[in-house]
Amino acid sequence: MSYPYEVIVVGAGSMGMAAGWHLAQQGVRTLLIDAFHPPHTMGSHHGETRIIRHAYGEGRQYVPLALRAQELWLDLQAEAGTRLFAQTGVLSLGPAGSPFMEEVVRSSVSFDLPLEVLDTAEIRRRWPGWRVPDDYVGCLETSSGVLFSEDCIRAMRQLGEARGMQVLVDAPVDDIRVDGQGASVRAGSSVYTAERVIVTAGAWAKRLLATAGLDVPLRPTRKAIAWFACDENLYGAAEFPAFTCGTDTAHYYGFPSFNGSGLKVGRHDGGQTADPDTMERTFGAYPEDEGDLRRFLRDYLPRANGRLLTGKTCVYTMTPDEHFIIDRHPERPQLLFACGFSGHGFKFASAVGEVLAQLAVADSADLDVSTFSLRRFQH
Repeated sequence: MSYPYEVIVVGAGSMGMAAGWHLAQQGVRTLLIDAFHPPHTMGSHHGETRIIRHAYGEGRQYVPLALRAQELWLDLQAEAGTRLFAQTGVLSLGPAGSPFMEEVVRSSVSFDLPLEVLDTAEIRRRWPGWRVPDDYVGCLETSSGVLFSEDCIRAMRQLGEARGMQVLVDAPVDDIRVDGQGASVRAGSSVYTAERVIVTAGAWAKRLLATAGLDVPLRPTRKAIAWFACDENLYGAAEFPAFTCGTDTAHYYGFPSFNGSGLKVGRHDGGQTADPDTMERTFGAYPEDEGDLRRFLRDYLPRANGRLLTGKTCVYTMTPDEHFIIDRHPERPQLLFACGFSGHGFKFASAVGEVLAQLAVADSADLDVSTFSLRRFQH
């Protein structure tokens, strides 16, 4: 049977757009379907910036994926002819001996990554804007930095469409069916068919994969981020790195001020379980939206604790262990899916897209992603 498309990608956000970009590079007949108009503000890729780091406190299994992603982001930047990456460096901070900080160091050793380990005196000397407890340690990756997330999505879309990739927007998908031959995807009154289908629908993935008979343990979570007026001499991008900071009670991340935008900060843990269709998207609807961020700034970055410039919300899609899910349907191999990126996925999108494209075309990928199999949750 002949299908109009070789691959349909459901969800054209971070991972889906990257998969489409890679498929288009190979000349694969590809259709991307999205409920909105990417890049957009309804998923997990907006808010202007994302950190990319290589020595990974969440686990050494991520390092090959991070290094490949960095190569691919630079390739995309060169082809698009626009700035997508700023090498600000990334400073990871936390109590000495904490599991996250120990894993950062082990990751760097295992993969021979450049890493400076700094005590609090050196942190304060280099960046006077930090107020760091005496028992903290810092790990600086000078080769890491910041991705301009919406510009990355835009560049992948433009380059993919230039190679024949089709993008159907404002078309929520209702149903996915896979049989022994191929797949059909229903969006409203229209049905689209292909040899393979890839589901990268973020917070909507659980609902969509259920239509194909899969129960995937995902929990969408509402998150808040904000930009604050700061001392530009201390926190500007020319002087100050992006950062992640684990305190005794929470985990924060942030970005230097780009062109006077203010220091951007978010809390990685916490948040409210939410339905992505009905969640409250107004920043400030909960007192902790600004309150959590203010407490961190007051204690750790006091000269960035200026007036609120802007605040936004987004959605994390959490798995029980906060590791990704990248797999195929156990009984219907025409269906691939990538979801549950748990708030730390964007940096990997360029490489995850490559993996998905390779699995869709050749049934194997250059990088081993077996550690992200859905089977770990199925007993």
